[in-house]
Amino acid sequence: MSQSNLLLVGCGKMGGALLAGWLRDGWPKSAVCVVDSHPPTREAWQAQGVAAVAEPAAVPAEFVPDAVLIAVKPQGLAAALPAIAARLAGLPRMPLILSIVAGKPVSVFTAAFGETAPVLRVMPNTPAAVGRGISGLYANPRVSAAQKSLGETLLRAVGETVWVADEDALHAVTALSGSGPAYVFHLVEAMARAGAALGLDAETAMRLARATVFGSGELLRQSPETAETLRVNVTSPGGTTAAALAVLMDERTGFPPLLEAALKAASDRSRELAG
Repeated sequence: MSQSNLLLVGCGKMGGALLAGWLRDGWPKSAVCVVDSHPPTREAWQAQGVAAVAEPAAVPAEFVPDAVLIAVKPQGLAAALPAIAARLAGLPRMPLILSIVAGKPVSVFTAAFGETAPVLRVMPNTPAAVGRGISGLYANPRVSAAQKSLGETLLRAVGETVWVADEDALHAVTALSGSGPAYVFHLVEAMARAGAALGLDAETAMRLARATVFGSGELLRQSPETAETLRVNVTSPGGTTAAALAVLMDERTGFPPLLEAALKAASDRSRELAG
């Protein structure tokens, strides 16, 4: 991996998953500095040989970041930005600013760091914790090709990446993949409840549902076939799967209109949160 210096501000679940991925892929510990206000988090990373401090002002003066990844909670961003900006003031060049803060547009970061700041917004999802995430990325015009490459490298440590040309498209990314894991988990819950309603005990029903969704996802990941082809392959005409799909694929009450409505609700809420 590159020797670029990385300042990680906020090392909770997502920030921690990213840092673990970077280290797993060979990112030098000496090239990382963590800022986190929680002592147990700092102590855990310090025990692994990673520099960790409580606030941006405490970042060693000799540590010059090439990228700053901001992974604080949205409600903590307003307090964090001035402290980060103060630490970056006077550097020979403005580092790449990466944000995984949900719902906060590029304009929030250029207001804090200046209109010429290179800002890359990222919408990751929780499977990043097991290296199976996917992140939507948007870069403002100030981000160079080299900085785009760096940003992509950082996010690929925890899964796949896709680029969007328009920041507005991140609302759709949020609705589809950002919130998507919750939809899949709820599908497992609903399948297990339905199985229990048919007479299975709850534990067996949940085990069947979890394994079915996990295995189907792995088959989809490994197979060169499309999702549609895989669906058709398992559906015998006039069989049990066809009977169920007649309900699930109903144009008025099935999955398609339900998911369209769900994703629209998520996208609309994303816009509201962005202000």
